[in-house]
Amino acid sequence: MAAEAEAGELTGGADESGWEVDPDDEWGMAVITTVGRQLKLRREAAGMRAAEFAEALGYGEDLVYKVEGGKRIPRRGYLIAADEVLSADGHVAAMWEDVKKVRYPKTMRDLARKEAQAVELTAYGTHNLHGLLQTPDYMRALFEMRRPAHSPDQVERLVGARMARKSIFERDPAPELCFVQQESTLRRPLGGKLVLGRQLEHLLELGRMRNVEIQVMPTARTVHAGMGGEIQVLKFADGTAVGRAEGEFGSRPVSELKHLRIMELRCGIIRAQALSPEESLAFIEKLLGET
Repeated sequence: MAAEAEAGELTGGADESGWEVDPDDEWGMAVITTVGRQLKLRREAAGMRAAEFAEALGYGEDLVYKVEGGKRIPRRGYLIAADEVLSADGHVAAMWEDVKKVRYPKTMRDLARKEAQAVELTAYGTHNLHGLLQTPDYMRALFEMRRPAHSPDQVERLVGARMARKSIFERDPAPELCFVQQESTLRRPLGGKLVLGRQLEHLLELGRMRNVEIQVMPTARTVHAGMGGEIQVLKFADGTAVGRAEGEFGSRPVSELKHLRIMELRCGIIRAQALSPEESLAFIEKLLGET
C-alpha cells in the first residue's frame, strides 16, 4: 500500500536525504553499517574522493560520510544516484531491498510484523484514533504535535511507517478487526476541521468493510469498563495472543494467559457498552455532517 510511496521523500532537501539510525536497533545498525561500507569500497575503487562523489550525486559531503559510516539510513533516491555515478549496473540500487527493511523505527517494525501475522485484532482507543484507522494528514498532525518536537524528516519517516502497517486491510484471507473509539477521539479536530472531516470519511469507508467493525463509546455512558486506558489484543493462527493495556502489566506487551484473560474480559465488556457497529457508523455520519 503506502509502504512503497516513499513517504520520506516528501520533505526534499539534499542534505536531508536519509534517516537517523536508532542506536538501540542492533539489526538495523548492522544492515546500514554494511551498506555504508560497501558504498565506501565502491567509491574508493572508482578512484573518487568523498567530495567528488558528493558533487556528482548532488548531495552534501557530510551526508556521504554519514551514510558510509553507518550513521545515516540512505533513501532510495540516494542509492539510485550512487548506482549511476559508480556505474554499478544496479547492484548499489539493489541495496534498497535491505535498507527498506530497517528504514522505520524498530518498535514500529515489530508492531507491523505482529499485525501482519494476526488473524484477529481488538483495540480500544481513548486519546486519539488507532494508528490503523488514521489518514496520512491525521498522522502527520499527531506527530507534529509531539513535544519535544520531531524534525520534519522524522515526522515523514513516522508517517511512512504507520502507513505501511495499513496493508493489513488488504490481506487475504482478511483478519477480523474491531476498533472501539472513545467519542472524544472523533470530535477532537486534530489538524483542523478539514483533516477531521476527511478522517471521518475514511472511518466510514473502513467501517463498511466486511471484516472491520468500528464502535463508538459515548461520553455519556454512566458505566464504563475502559476507564483504565487503551487496550489492544492480537490473536494469531496458532492460538497464541499478545496484548497491551495502558498502565497495567508495566504497559508492556504480554502473552501470559492470566493477563490476556483480563484484557479480553475488559474488551468484551467495552464492546457491549459501546454503540453497535451500525449505530456507530450512523453516529460518525452525523458528526461528519456537523464538521
